[in-house]
Amino acid sequence: MSRTFPDVGSDWQRACGQPRPQGWLDPLVAALLAVGTTAILLAGVSELGYARDEGFYFRAAGSYQRWFELLLNDSQRALETVDAYWRVNHEHPALVKSLFALSHWLGWERFGLFSTEGTSFRFPAMALSGIGVGLVYLWGARARGRLVGLVAAVFLAAIPRFFFHAHLACFDAPVVTMWTLCAYCYWRSLGRGGWLWPLAVGVSFGLVLNTKHNSWFLPIVFTLHALLALVPGMVRGMTRRQVVRRAVASLLCMAFIGPALLYATWPWLWHDPVVRFTAYAKFHLHHVYYNMEFLGRNYWQPPMPRTYAFLMTAATVPVVTLLCFATGLVTALRRDLALPYAWVRGRIAGHHAAGEPESLPDPATSLLWLLALGVQYGAWLSNTTPIFGGTKHWMTAYPFLTLFAGLGVQGALVAARQHWAHGALRPLLRGRGLELAVVAMVLSAPVIQAGHVHPWGLSSYNALVGGAAGGANLGLNRGFWGYTTGSVTGYLNEAAPKGARIYVHDTARQSWTMLQRDGRLRQDLRAVGTVAGADFGLYHHEKHMSGQEFQNWVAFGISVPDHIAGLDGVPVIWVYRRPGLATPEGR
Repeated sequence: MSRTFPDVGSDWQRACGQPRPQGWLDPLVAALLAVGTTAILLAGVSELGYARDEGFYFRAAGSYQRWFELLLNDSQRALETVDAYWRVNHEHPALVKSLFALSHWLGWERFGLFSTEGTSFRFPAMALSGIGVGLVYLWGARARGRLVGLVAAVFLAAIPRFFFHAHLACFDAPVVTMWTLCAYCYWRSLGRGGWLWPLAVGVSFGLVLNTKHNSWFLPIVFTLHALLALVPGMVRGMTRRQVVRRAVASLLCMAFIGPALLYATWPWLWHDPVVRFTAYAKFHLHHVYYNMEFLGRNYWQPPMPRTYAFLMTAATVPVVTLLCFATGLVTALRRDLALPYAWVRGRIAGHHAAGEPESLPDPATSLLWLLALGVQYGAWLSNTTPIFGGTKHWMTAYPFLTLFAGLGVQGALVAARQHWAHGALRPLLRGRGLELAVVAMVLSAPVIQAGHVHPWGLSSYNALVGGAAGGANLGLNRGFWGYTTGSVTGYLNEAAPKGARIYVHDTARQSWTMLQRDGRLRQDLRAVGTVAGADFGLYHHEKHMSGQEFQNWVAFGISVPDHIAGLDGVPVIWVYRRPGLATPEGR
């Protein structure tokens, strides 16, 4: 028995045919998206306080900068004293922190390119985030058409949690770009012979290895994809031998170039690579469990909730993006993967499947996107996987989620054209007017939401759970890292007398100091580590930190804060003031 698939129409073939050379236009659009995204991030960065981890990375970047300066002036001594400079924060790879160091050294100290010192540290992460948005456009445009690429890129940039992390001098947004880059290079390596793209896979894998441990998922994804690509009909225009040869070439380059590049670009590994890499791996494989609130319960040790990643994605990604993703996923399963599925089903039933529809896109692309999603979310099916970082730990899956979302918008347009092809609406369905209207409509809500919740990105929730208020009522975390101190600097500058002592709670001292060095916080205000004896007490709300609020009550003899800040009426940070404290002079 054979099964033949009908041609689904020329609209689909034009919209998402085989990958093809794009000329200069698509790289230009990708570059404009990258620059535009970076510019938007820069425009809003001063509204965002410094997260606790940023303070640690400021210190590490400062140490690395001193080594780079020594390397320039006395290379022999620099090589002899590597450990003294690179042991700082050695539990995390060095590439992005090295970029922080170089940006601060050159962009702040040498050439004065930035208005504040903190922004000089943050700029590499913002630039890499912008590049990631441009890369998603490029991949979507090349694989499925420009509409898919544009929608996917903007959807990614407008995910509030991604938009928040894209501002920070951390690794979570940069690894999204590096991970996507490696996957894109692998995809390109399957499309043409030669060693250029396999070598690019190896180099990009080395870079993502030195960015964050999310990189460890990539070999799993590529190996599974290479095996499943052997199913007839999965890859068009190539024999199975070609598929195997090209996939193996990329995997070999990953195996040899990736670790070598990691070693070359992380000086901490130079003197004892096996022992130190093993220690780094153990640190993350057996990571300490921090606290995280989920559905009203505080989790700090296993078993962790297996539904966490899926429910948090459903609660934080804009609803429009989720609906388009679901539509695109169904579209891919029904159209892109129809023939390979029929072949597998036919083999199981002992039948023969035939009839490859030329109007359908290459199924291997959708398969790669699907595996990239599935493997990364799969880690959270274990009840021992820590959940303390919230959505940032699986953000590397979001480019693929938004690529499917772009496919969903495109599929809906194709379906509309086919359904009303001979009706009264036919004139409206011709040309680009409909596409522009639909794209503007679906992108407007996520973009508005991302702008509205800034700088409270970790407090944002979508309409499915009732927004920020609904998330709070459901017992979902309102924030962590102590970054919301940046939202009360205006109050402290206005209300605190000279030399006032501020209990900074969850804000790292380095982060507090950077606010002062940036001129956002008065220099005379002193950070203290205990509320006893403080003049003001900050409280960053988290369920497991409620005792800190009680300490403010006891220390100040009051239970009502003097100032509250938050998102859409939801308190996120509040400030207690010692009764009877003198009013600042002249205020």
